[in-house]
Amino acid sequence: MTRAELGDFLRRRRDALTPAAAGLPGGGRRRAPGLRRDEVASLAHLSVTYYERLEQGRGPHPSAATLAALSGALRLTGDERDHVYRLAGHAAPAGPDETPDPGLLALLHGNASAPGYLADDLGTVLAQNALNVALFGPFTGLPGRDGNLVWRWFTSPQWRDTLEPGGDHEPTGRAYVADLRAVTAQRGHDEAALALVEDLRAVSAEFARMWDEHHVSALHCATKHIVDRRVGRLDLDCVVVTSPHSRQRLLLLLPMAGTGTEARLRGVLSPHRRDVADGRPRS
Repeated sequence: MTRAELGDFLRRRRDALTPAAAGLPGGGRRRAPGLRRDEVASLAHLSVTYYERLEQGRGPHPSAATLAALSGALRLTGDERDHVYRLAGHAAPAGPDETPDPGLLALLHGNASAPGYLADDLGTVLAQNALNVALFGPFTGLPGRDGNLVWRWFTSPQWRDTLEPGGDHEPTGRAYVADLRAVTAQRGHDEAALALVEDLRAVSAEFARMWDEHHVSALHCATKHIVDRRVGRLDLDCVVVTSPHSRQRLLLLLPMAGTGTEARLRGVLSPHRRDVADGRPRS
């Protein structure tokens, strides 16, 4: 690992990122236009001490999950993200080389009180806001297909129970498959879509059964009732916005009025919960 180069690169990207671009309030006087170290640490869900040590070239070897969280916090491009991974001695993560849609990205970080993410049309997450990372852990920059939501649904029972605890998972699975069928056709059955379908068929008999039923529909999202171990029940309305240009999707989970969810979501980001002493993003 090239510690000094990694630290220098992180510092320069932090100095170049304005609070507005990071989705943070810009009030108050600042000595420099960029973010403070504690702001980057908070966005990445790392302890301030850990992040300071990384910038100073004295930190421990960061994990791939930590690098994914930092890439999202610093709003790195695909090329910049790959560079950070290589500086830290990791292979650049596999996945789409897509730059997040700027309009959808602005909406994502402009809705800081609602957990949200930005994904490509195949379901691979390209960006998350801080609250989404705090609730569900980092999805961006993960190896292989781990950052793909369709893949996660059909390969991780734990993920299903997180999103729909004790629920009937069949409708959500069918919705994912029907949307993927529609997207595969829209993409002209390109290599990326067909490879994802082939891999899903290989690992999930349930996916293969649903795929062979040949249902097609646009992506939709049902109301979520999530139980977080830190703050309790969260009642969330799901909203999806799709860009006609990039075909990327923004998904926001809006707190339902009258349920106390908005206050509990603020508790998820309270300082004593977001300071992770060992430097690993909380999942």
